[in-house]
Amino acid sequence: MKNKEKDNRVIWKKTSVVTIVAILCCALWGSAFPAIKMGYEWFEIPSSASATQILFAGCRFTLAGILTIIIGSIMSKAPLLPRKSSWKKIVILSFCQTSIHYVCFYIGLAHTTGVKSSILNGVNVFVAILISALVFRQEKLTWVKMLGSFLGFIGIVLVNLNGSGLNFDFQLKGEGMILLSTFCYGMSSALIRLFGQKENSVMLSGYQFAFGGLVMILTGVLLGGKLDVWKGKGIAILIYLAFVSAIAYTLWALLLRYNDVSKVTIFGFFNPVFGAILSALFLNESGQSFGMKEVVALLLISIGIYMVQKMRWSGTDETN
Repeated sequence: MKNKEKDNRVIWKKTSVVTIVAILCCALWGSAFPAIKMGYEWFEIPSSASATQILFAGCRFTLAGILTIIIGSIMSKAPLLPRKSSWKKIVILSFCQTSIHYVCFYIGLAHTTGVKSSILNGVNVFVAILISALVFRQEKLTWVKMLGSFLGFIGIVLVNLNGSGLNFDFQLKGEGMILLSTFCYGMSSALIRLFGQKENSVMLSGYQFAFGGLVMILTGVLLGGKLDVWKGKGIAILIYLAFVSAIAYTLWALLLRYNDVSKVTIFGFFNPVFGAILSALFLNESGQSFGMKEVVALLLISIGIYMVQKMRWSGTDETN
């Protein structure tokens, strides 16, 4: 068993594996942007119906949890069951990564622009690295990591600048909720790294999704949300979104188990880039295209990722 764990550590810590898997996760999450919009259209959910959006997300994550548990059980050739001592970690993680994170995000999104939401969401990389380094002491905080993160953040700002929707107004129920959502997600990255040292990462992902999703369903129903329209293509997109969460978050959790938070979360800056590109391809959104602005943004994000990874590649940052 120890040899298997050692082999897993060697594999998941390889820079090539981290890069390929992290980019795959970001591409999957990026595909969720147009998929969610198509889901809203096919379930006939208006943009102002935050409660129904929360209910929709709750169904997605509950299904994602069930799928993750089934897949994990097949991989383990045994039922994937948490220990009694694991439930506290599952509940904490489910609130940070799923329920509070997404409830705050949807409420905030209803009271601010998509541009500001995307930009504020980019702060989660900074939050994750700061919490990992300063609170849990999981890694060293260096100026290279912060500068690399800042370049990635500038890339997100550039992708989202379209001449409208960006101002410096601040509302607690708008931008405040988005920032709280961002803090929760950043905290969850450090917690996955912490909990994953003694727990099965796939088990944590599956049960936190299922529990968090049920909390979101209850929240959406209590706020008056209703899913009245159930069509074949709507159900299909819901299943796809569940698979995106199940696969991407499970792989992400495995990366965080074996690597420093900064080494993994820095790739999160690719999420809005993939989202913008795939939205342009699948939704034919006016004003969305892949031009020079996006190329520069990708370059900045790539340079930022290289800077954060550089010391690892040179073997000078031994924090594990």
